[in-house]
Amino acid sequence: MPLYFAYGASLSRKYMAQRCPECKPRVSATLSNYQLVFTGWSRISHGGTAALKPLRGARVKGGVYDVPDSALKKLDIAEGFPTQNTKLNVIVNTETGESLSCFTYVPAHPAEESKPAPEYLALLQQGYHDWGLI
Repeated sequence: MPLYFAYGASLSRKYMAQRCPECKPRVSATLSNYQLVFTGWSRISHGGTAALKPLRGARVKGGVYDVPDSALKKLDIAEGFPTQNTKLNVIVNTETGESLSCFTYVPAHPAEESKPAPEYLALLQQGYHDWGLI
């Protein structure tokens, strides 16, 4: 079963359950050598959205979902794959030291950093609470 590393809006378990209820939360994890940035402009959230930027020594906390093969296409569509986002294979580490091979979504086209909307930040903050990350 594929594993999805969520670091943006999909951290919110409620939001994710609406988008892809078949995907089940598994464990919180950390992605090394990347930084969380906000880029582009979302018509939905009216601001920048979460993206990953390679940066040696940086870390991004997130959540890992189990994605049944039958739900993968549904998740791809919800994440705008392949037109808005592309997939990146990553290795994340859990608090217990377990390494997990996951996929995540990153913007398909480079965009300048931009300020996220307060509502979008609140959604991410809820996601961090859902996973016990803050």
